[in-house]
Amino acid sequence: MKKSMVIFLTAFFLLLTNHANAEPVDYQKFGRIATAVIKEDYPGQPVKDYQYQGRKKMTENKVSDAFEFTVQENGADKKVVVIVVHNLDNEKVLNISVKE
Repeated sequence: MKKSMVIFLTAFFLLLTNHANAEPVDYQKFGRIATAVIKEDYPGQPVKDYQYQGRKKMTENKVSDAFEFTVQENGADKKVVVIVVHNLDNEKVLNISVKE
């Protein structure tokens, strides 16, 4: 009984671990790029908040990832959205836009 319970729990944890790793978080690379753009556009201004807004499919191989930042500029909070358009096949950035 104990042996079968140990086998079951081991299999359960292995499946749980594999499921968690099955969905890669590939937007992190583009989040770092968006953060670098914000730091470049707002030098010396503190970034108070950062949130991934999601991905939109533009064509078969082209998608856009949106990131919203809250930047404090001259004592006031400002929402800034950075959109990174990239190719899914080679992960190369095609376009970066910043909207206030």
